[in-house]
Amino acid sequence: MKPIEIAKSIINQESKSILDLIPKLGNDFIGAINSILTSKGKVIVTGMGKSGIIGKKIAATMASTGTPSFFIHPGEAFHGDLGMIESEDIVLLLSNSGETDEILKILPFLKNNGNNTICLTGNLHSTLAKECDFKIYTGVDEEACPLNLAPTSSTTATLVMGDAIALTIMKLNKFSPESFARFHPGGSLGKKLLYKVKDVMVTKDLPIVHSTSGMKDVVSSITEGRLGMTLICEKRDKIIGIITDGDLRRAIDNHQEDFFNMTAGSIMTNYPKTISSEINLFQAYEELQKHKVGSLIVIDHNKKFLGVFNTFNSDAL
Repeated sequence: MKPIEIAKSIINQESKSILDLIPKLGNDFIGAINSILTSKGKVIVTGMGKSGIIGKKIAATMASTGTPSFFIHPGEAFHGDLGMIESEDIVLLLSNSGETDEILKILPFLKNNGNNTICLTGNLHSTLAKECDFKIYTGVDEEACPLNLAPTSSTTATLVMGDAIALTIMKLNKFSPESFARFHPGGSLGKKLLYKVKDVMVTKDLPIVHSTSGMKDVVSSITEGRLGMTLICEKRDKIIGIITDGDLRRAIDNHQEDFFNMTAGSIMTNYPKTISSEINLFQAYEELQKHKVGSLIVIDHNKKFLGVFNTFNSDAL
């Protein structure tokens, strides 16, 4: 069997395992979601081995989408870390078999502590399922592992169900892109939502020529400006047009030997697109895509020219 065929078989098998979860969703899933939504505490996620690795990702997803959450190792919990769990917290326990010893050992404490418990398990008749308030099925017919031994399909199913829980809560809480950005200030989306155009616009040493400037000056201006464009200015702070490197290429193709006899005014784009300095970068990038341009003229509320917002410099974020 060829490697690609093996890989396709594994992916198909894991995909089927995920889709098989859909008919299993029921009242316990709804109850678990409502329990988290109404809780004043955190969601504590715990799991052993591969389930623990998946649990860390689920906790991270919840924390980054507005649900306070962290992972706790069940072994460490049994040896002192249970003190991190408060009575208002909800505990999400992961065990495919539902009989993981380290998980079962902490159940008496959770019950005595008054915690609501949710389990993700492949065995609804297990000890764990019987002891938890809400049990969500994540079982699979077989693992994608050729020996049906290594946790593969089962961990994928658990991960997807964890995403389903986290993102259902996110949507019901109307978690916004701006909220996401606050939790990801160092990420690309965070920067685009938290930074404004005025924070990244170019204001110094802008490439500028006059409408009567020749093509040699235009080419030099674009090259030296390193913004892929040059502005056409006739009066102080009054921009009347723009020429991009794309405009140059088209002019060369269309006019060929006459190109260097032309002036900037003959190929410039009149009335270039503008943008407010107060708009965030996410909206600014949408404007670039909407108008299919690489640069926007930045203006203030009085429509005074302030600078240039350009993909060349803003992408550096």
